[in-house]
Amino acid sequence: MTLPAPTLTLVADVGGTNTRVALARGLSVDGASVRRYANAEHPDIGAVLRRFLLDEGGPRPAAACVAAAGPVREGRVTMTNIDHWPPIEKAALAEATGAGVVAILNDLQAQGQALGHIAPARLRAVIARPEANPHAAKLVIGVGTGFNAAAVYDTEGGRLVTPSESGHVNLPIRTAADARLAAWLAENRGFPSVEEVLSGRGLANVYSWLFDEDGRPEPRLGATGRITSAEVMERLEAGELRALRAARAFARMLGTVAGNLALIQLPYGGIWLAGGMARAVAPWLSELGFEEAFHDKGRFAPLLAEFGVGVIEDDDAALTGSAAHLLGLLRRGHSPT
Repeated sequence: MTLPAPTLTLVADVGGTNTRVALARGLSVDGASVRRYANAEHPDIGAVLRRFLLDEGGPRPAAACVAAAGPVREGRVTMTNIDHWPPIEKAALAEATGAGVVAILNDLQAQGQALGHIAPARLRAVIARPEANPHAAKLVIGVGTGFNAAAVYDTEGGRLVTPSESGHVNLPIRTAADARLAAWLAENRGFPSVEEVLSGRGLANVYSWLFDEDGRPEPRLGATGRITSAEVMERLEAGELRALRAARAFARMLGTVAGNLALIQLPYGGIWLAGGMARAVAPWLSELGFEEAFHDKGRFAPLLAEFGVGVIEDDDAALTGSAAHLLGLLRRGHSPT
C-alpha cells in the first residue's frame, strides 16, 4: 500500500513524570512540535493530548500512538509509576485526538521499534558489537524512571517487539554484599526488585544502603528527605568515594542483569540501553566494571562475547519508534477512518 506523503500522525511518550507529545509524518518526527507536559498537572492521557492539539493550533492527525511505561494488554495499559491516572485505553486516544487509527505500546516496545531509525551519532558503543545478520534478534533495556526490557525480532511479517515487565523480578544475588543489599531493600523499600537498583531511584537507593554498610544512619537529604540519583551523580563527578562505590555497585548489577537477559534472548543483533539513567552513567560504565560483570557467566562467558552493547542517546527514540509503528500499521492496510 502506498501512502500519501503528508500523512500526519501524533506520537506520545508517557514516562513516570512527564509526557512528551509530537507530530510526525512517516518516520520523521517534527522536532519543533515536541512538547513536554507534567503528568501531575493532568488527570489522564486524554487531557494531555487535547492540550497538545490546542497548543499546536488544532491539527487533525490520521493516526496516534502512545508509548507508556506499563504493561499493555488488549489495547489497555495501567501506568506503573502514575498513581492518579486511570488506565490508558484506545478509545480514549481516539476521542482525544480524532485519529482513525490508534495504538498503545509499552515504552520499551517503542524504543525497539526505533532501532534502525536512530542516527548513528546518537548511539554510544559500550562493548563492541560483532558483525551479525541485520535480521538477528536485538534487545532494548530501559534504565530510566523504571527498568524494563524488550526483545526485537525482524520477521517476514514485519518487526515484532515483545513486551515484558522485567524490572519487577527479584534482584540477582551473586555475593554476600548483594544479599545484604537485597535485605536492606526489602526492609526499607518494600521489595528487592531489579528496578529498586537499576532505575532513576536505584542509584540513590544503593547510595543510601552504603550508609548502612558503613554503620551510619541514612542521611535526611533533599526536598523529599532522601538524596536523588542526580545528586549522587554530582558527587561522583566531584570524586566522592561513597558515590563511586554506589556507581560501581550500580554498574556491576546492570552488567549482571544485562548478561542474564542476553542469555535469555540471545540478541546477536546487539543490546541497547535506553533511558535517562542509562545516558547518565554511560560515560562511566567501562571503568565501573560493567563489561566484566556482563561477561561473568562462567563457562558461558564466550557466548556473552557474541553480544555487543550500546546506549541510545536520542531522547526522541520512543517518539520515532511510535511513528515507525504507526507507519507499519498504515502500510498494512489499517486505513484511517
